Amino acid sequence: MTFKNSVIYQIYPKSFKDSTGDGIGDLRGIIDNIPYIASLGVDYVWFNPFFPSPQRDNGYDISDYCSIDPAMGTMEDFDELVAALESHGIGVMLDMVLNHTSTDHEWFQRALAGEKKYQDYYYIRPPQPDGSLPTNWVSKFGGPAWAPFGETGDYYLHLYDPAQADLDWHNPDVRAEAAKVVNFWRNRGVHGFRFDVINVIGKGSQLLDAPLGTDDRKMYTDGPDVHAYLRELNEASFGQDPDSVTVGEMSSTSIGACVEYTRPENHELSMVFNFHHLKVDYADGRKWTLMEPDILALKRLLNDWSLGLQAGGGWNALFWNNHDQPRALDRFGDADRFRYESATMLAAAIHLMRGTPYVYMGEEIGMSDPGYTTIDDYVDVEARNAFAELVDAGHDEEEAFRIVHSKARDNSRTPMQWDSSAGSGFTDGTPWLQPTNQAEVNVAHEETAGRILPFYKRLISLRKSTPVISEGDYEPYAPDHPDVLAYIRRHEGRRLLVICSFRGHETEIDVPEDFLDGEVFVSNYPARPLRPRLSLSPYETLALLV
Repeated sequence: MTFKNSVIYQIYPKSFKDSTGDGIGDLRGIIDNIPYIASLGVDYVWFNPFFPSPQRDNGYDISDYCSIDPAMGTMEDFDELVAALESHGIGVMLDMVLNHTSTDHEWFQRALAGEKKYQDYYYIRPPQPDGSLPTNWVSKFGGPAWAPFGETGDYYLHLYDPAQADLDWHNPDVRAEAAKVVNFWRNRGVHGFRFDVINVIGKGSQLLDAPLGTDDRKMYTDGPDVHAYLRELNEASFGQDPDSVTVGEMSSTSIGACVEYTRPENHELSMVFNFHHLKVDYADGRKWTLMEPDILALKRLLNDWSLGLQAGGGWNALFWNNHDQPRALDRFGDADRFRYESATMLAAAIHLMRGTPYVYMGEEIGMSDPGYTTIDDYVDVEARNAFAELVDAGHDEEEAFRIVHSKARDNSRTPMQWDSSAGSGFTDGTPWLQPTNQAEVNVAHEETAGRILPFYKRLISLRKSTPVISEGDYEPYAPDHPDVLAYIRRHEGRRLLVICSFRGHETEIDVPEDFLDGEVFVSNYPARPLRPRLSLSPYETLALLV
């Protein structure tokens, strides 16, 4: 088994299963549901952070890399979780947030207390001669990327929230600490690691203003040192495990950079996440807008990345959903009229593609965005701030809410819907975030009479048993078709034509003659005769094998 024929399941622990009745998911709740996870046939489970954290950024502001947040459980629970998953042949993938620490972390607190050693762990700079901030960089969460470093008159860099201070990877002690963290978890049986925003660790030793009118992200993204740092981390930690699986989250990245991160001979990472395809419904590149997704742009991005990584010998992580994205079923499908068809088409589109597919919890049962009606239903500070900013900018509250509801991160963080009860089987108490449509969409129903969950299980199984899926070359088909994503996979004389309609109406596509006698390998509609000019039903997917 390699990462090429693996499928990875993502769990947001806070929302998976609550075992104590406090309304917050925990490790024990995950342990209790390992039989369900194993039934999917997945090979790894990626867990979002469950380390101690003040939770300014939902656990991505870590105050102790080598402990378990008491709200989530104990280290004994974690060890039991690893062993229980391993007994089913499932590995653990942990989220490593090594670009920044929480300002509550001991290192930052000791830096504040005046210890030079720990001040050198961070980017601490004086103001410019005119009194302005050290650079004109903007935080990805809004506002300047610099905050006062105590009462010293200096500033520290935070590319994200002010509570997340960027680590200076130029310091060999920082790189040694990063390897030490990875090795701590390796020694507890972990051989999978997801590295958060890892391509911004290569900032220059001298930090410079972005020229006026340019994108300041270019000043610190995909810097040349990232490759050297990843190779060093690989050699000092996870690279010592022949079965390690790693994925880097790449912010504002490029195909060329990601080829280098993932080429096996470079000894950096197994695969990469990029997010370009999930911005095709951003009007003028702005997240907080309403826009129908540009399907041609979506196709172009998926094709370009598949071809680019293939040509360079790199490898992609394939996904529609995660903890920071609204549910793809609402973005690219129709959860009301065509829930089954939309969900299965989206699944086939990436599970049959070149790369390693990721399934975000609830995706496999057709979970969609919650039916919230007011901004008070949301917890995430980003959504609340965006709503306030939209209203301040002149939008009426109804329109501002519609915009936020279409893009909010909490849309994917609602509790896993296990059954139709008020707490969706997630908790006996009051859930930290309310579910809304669990009466119609839940695991219990899908396991007994559903069609989406069995479809996912089949796709997961096919990747393991069908080399043309896991190993085959990728070739776009009908790239200019306005409604349909289609591609051909090739491996050792076998070819697979994959057709996916992204529209809620009928559309047509030409089928190559040599596929007309092929095997219908995957389909989400009843069988019918194949013709050279094929009429596709709403959100139909079809894969033909010859």
